[in-house]
Amino acid sequence: MMGPQQIDQAALFYEFSLERHVPASHLLRSIDRFVDLSGIRSELAPFYSSTGRPSIDPELLVRMLLVGYCYGIRSERRLCEEVHLNLAYRWFCRLGLDGEVPDHSTFSKNRHGRFRDCGLLRKLFETVVRRCMSEGLVDGTAFAVDASLIAADANKQRSAASADQQDWEGLARTRRSVREYLETLDEAAWGTASETVPKFVSRSDPAAQWTGAHKGHAFFAYADNYLIDLKVAIIVDVEATRAIRQAEVGAARTMIDRTEERLGLRPERLAADSAYGSAEMLGWLVDERAIEPHIPVFDKSARNDGTFARDDFAYDAETDIYRCPAGKVLASTGTLVNDGATLLYRASKYDCDICKLKPRCCPKMPSRKVPRSVYESARDVARGIARTEAYVTSRRERKKIEMLFAHLKRILRLDRLRLRGPYGAHDEFLLAATAQNLRRLAKLVPSPAPMPA
Repeated sequence: MMGPQQIDQAALFYEFSLERHVPASHLLRSIDRFVDLSGIRSELAPFYSSTGRPSIDPELLVRMLLVGYCYGIRSERRLCEEVHLNLAYRWFCRLGLDGEVPDHSTFSKNRHGRFRDCGLLRKLFETVVRRCMSEGLVDGTAFAVDASLIAADANKQRSAASADQQDWEGLARTRRSVREYLETLDEAAWGTASETVPKFVSRSDPAAQWTGAHKGHAFFAYADNYLIDLKVAIIVDVEATRAIRQAEVGAARTMIDRTEERLGLRPERLAADSAYGSAEMLGWLVDERAIEPHIPVFDKSARNDGTFARDDFAYDAETDIYRCPAGKVLASTGTLVNDGATLLYRASKYDCDICKLKPRCCPKMPSRKVPRSVYESARDVARGIARTEAYVTSRRERKKIEMLFAHLKRILRLDRLRLRGPYGAHDEFLLAATAQNLRRLAKLVPSPAPMPA
């Protein structure tokens, strides 16, 4: 016989515990062990009034943001709905069953105000990195650096040609992203990173770079720069910049310096792709920081017309001269040319006129000239490292940073920014990197055994 639904009489009292209803294997339970927000109130205290109604607990807002970035919940409206309904989210946010979820607008007010004024998200990220260090997940000897493009919240249809005149001062009165753009015009990671003018500029987010780097349709984007420790791929620093190579290389320097200053980490070697193999960058690593560059050298001296390339000329460091394949001397006057970092070594016109190898050396010039960077010794160090087994290992381990970017876009769903402006990109990248490190901690550090009853 088909039975009817049994409707029990409502109980007068219920005993319900969120603690019992969150499984021991739940991701948030594993992450909660490593979330230390004990200092958040002291950091934010100067930005709150001593009178008036009590505000929403800032720890609650931070915990909700961590939930959103750990689970790829991109909308703060939806995040508030999910926290309201999900028992595990309520447990992690310390809300209980009857706790009221704050309105979504509270996040924007605090992010644009108190959180940025005290650098809270940067301090939260560094707190998690220090926990990774204390758990033995950071070796500190081998780092890797790279950047990935993240699409900006900017529409091509509402952009303008860069040659058109724009009233940025007028737009800045009503748009926060434009004010941030004007504030960063003199910063190395933004306005002064390159003198190249993009084809289009976005009126809604002018700091976003118009780029076609993906070899497909061009789009507005920011660059998310990661510096990771190669032991287990912990992100030790993150930086937001314009989506151009010069800004990304500059961000690598900034992150290496900041990691040493704030975390006490100074790597012995750095792995990166050829975009970081410029002469100036290699010189900075080798001569100023004493870091082994496991980086392909960015070199355009090869020739395909059958004439002698620069590698066919032997350099004598003691006498500071080059010798051509015919044994003749090429000397320099010591005057820097081009970018102020290149010396020209010239052969004698008399030697070249009577040389039998002139058709293969300088058939269209009176004499041969060989350029040499002032950072050439650092480039030679990088070339020597490229022939070692350690370099092969570093190139293989460097794939870990590519996996982090894939995880960022596919699992955390940060393939397009929701916030605008340099500071908005900065906040999103910091929170996403914090979430990735917390997930890595939860995976690699086993939970303590439960206490016997």
